[in-house]
Amino acid sequence: MDFHKAIFAFGTVKALNFYDYTIGGLGGSGMQLEAIAIITARGGSKRIPGKNIKEFLGKPIICYSIEAALSSGLFDEVMVSTDDEAIAEMAKKAGASVPFMRSVENSDDFATTDDVLMEVLEEYEKRGTTFHYMACIYPTAPFVTPQKLKSALRLLKENKASGVMPVVSFSFPPQRGMAVRKGRLEYCYPENAKMRSQDLETIYHDCGQFYFYDTDKYRACRGDLEEGYVPIVVPETEVQDIDNPSDFRLAEIKYLMMEEGEKGDGKED
Repeated sequence: MDFHKAIFAFGTVKALNFYDYTIGGLGGSGMQLEAIAIITARGGSKRIPGKNIKEFLGKPIICYSIEAALSSGLFDEVMVSTDDEAIAEMAKKAGASVPFMRSVENSDDFATTDDVLMEVLEEYEKRGTTFHYMACIYPTAPFVTPQKLKSALRLLKENKASGVMPVVSFSFPPQRGMAVRKGRLEYCYPENAKMRSQDLETIYHDCGQFYFYDTDKYRACRGDLEEGYVPIVVPETEVQDIDNPSDFRLAEIKYLMMEEGEKGDGKED
């Protein structure tokens, strides 16, 4: 995915540590906002066949994204954009809408997430519907919870921001990374070779789970947000790229850890 010039230099906006943030002020569960959740679920995964509907701890993985969006009470519409009939049927059974199928043009390996989101927004507009806010949720993101979505929307509104993105810090400082050059390891940034990790700036990367947008600001630049994103900092234990079968298993282990932690903390979605 293209990261819309994501800016992780937090500047005047204080980074949100998810578990330090108190949810409130949204009017309670089930409040209807002028918002749409778009779950982008193309068919034809090559590395993990059927990845978007593959069973994850007892149910299709896409169901976690759909259920989180529905349970949050934030969205007037929770829809799935897909080119695959099997995914569409699964999405409908889970409670999402699939009012139209994704176009052929935006179903190949070269289509970007922005292309897909713009197509969905434009199609709804043709049908007489627009939305103040939009969440893009990936179908293989079981770590997305209603509480995280609520946090993101609150941050978006409080900061009058264009977008909010969950991020996670690199477990090892990239500033001390090495590359293989002419058969030997070399520091990419030799000036940092002797520096302590705690003395280096913390660098974050996209969790690859969801994004929340002010729809008008998003459409004005077609997703190329000049001001960058407001971050939500997520624990490493709740982030996992799923690109191969071992990633899938790691995600299941981390998900169970997250569930156990929530039970122990008495947290509810």
